[in-house]
Amino acid sequence: MLQKKRTEKKIVIVTRETRIDNLRKRFTSVDQLSFYVKKRGGKVKDYIEEDKQYKTSVSSLDESLQEWGHVQFIDRAYLTNFVFGPEDTVVAIGQDGLVANTLKYLSEGQPLIGVNPDPDRWDGVLLPFRVEQLKEVIGEVLAGRYRSKPVTMARAAMNDGQEILAVNDFFIGQRTHTSARYWIEHAGQKERHSSSGIIVSTGLGSTGWLKSLVHGAKAIAAEVENGSPPVVEDVSLPWDAEQLYYTVREPFPSRQTQCHMVFGKVDQQNPLSIRSLMSENGVLFSDGIEADFLEFNSGSQVEISIAQTKGNLVAG
Repeated sequence: MLQKKRTEKKIVIVTRETRIDNLRKRFTSVDQLSFYVKKRGGKVKDYIEEDKQYKTSVSSLDESLQEWGHVQFIDRAYLTNFVFGPEDTVVAIGQDGLVANTLKYLSEGQPLIGVNPDPDRWDGVLLPFRVEQLKEVIGEVLAGRYRSKPVTMARAAMNDGQEILAVNDFFIGQRTHTSARYWIEHAGQKERHSSSGIIVSTGLGSTGWLKSLVHGAKAIAAEVENGSPPVVEDVSLPWDAEQLYYTVREPFPSRQTQCHMVFGKVDQQNPLSIRSLMSENGVLFSDGIEADFLEFNSGSQVEISIAQTKGNLVAG
């Protein structure tokens, strides 16, 4: 007998492959897989336990949500081609990165619930709920009775009409480990650069890649100044901050290139403009998903600003 649904709404569960799922695609036997993991200092048992826990959590989540609506699954690999309905309630079960990757594909105000499938293994800043809590949480969300955290996103608009959003950060530069060449323009200033690329971070991303870059620069400066570290203000921003930070990695000064514009704030009045001077391998991608990139070669120009759409994370 089919279970009667409490609502006719669709609940979309976003999942991702585990580490061992990825390895099974590459190796034809368990022995090969085990050898690969052990050679890199890992433990196959850890991979197997992680996989088992994740799939058990996904199965339990599915079971607990079936009574609340029509449940559909989508793997992270297919997010770029998946169209979410504006009334869909979306649940991401995985690590923080899965929540960030999902958020930018949702409509304005559409709730996203982050679920931690393995609290003993992952902290989960964006994963406030455990699987066993979802039966109660989903009812509140479907009824519109929930607390949420707005998340500011960044928007990159190319001169060929393509657009892409970032929840954490953008990377603009070379796909390879060669120098990226470009013009950068911001707040009335303009420079020609040769660098390892540009990172543009949101409030949510300001405690990640940006924090690493700032602390790395501070440590280098301390060594150069014989142990006297510069005073650096905290660059972390609220998740809903109406500003972004841009950081230039390893700028190189020369007769043709400058390195004065290496860090700054981007807001509604002062977007960031970058024009590529790279003949090939120039890329722009968001949130660490290198496979989902836009080409950024000579003739390409991008304007990065604050997105009009905000993410809507269900709060614990």
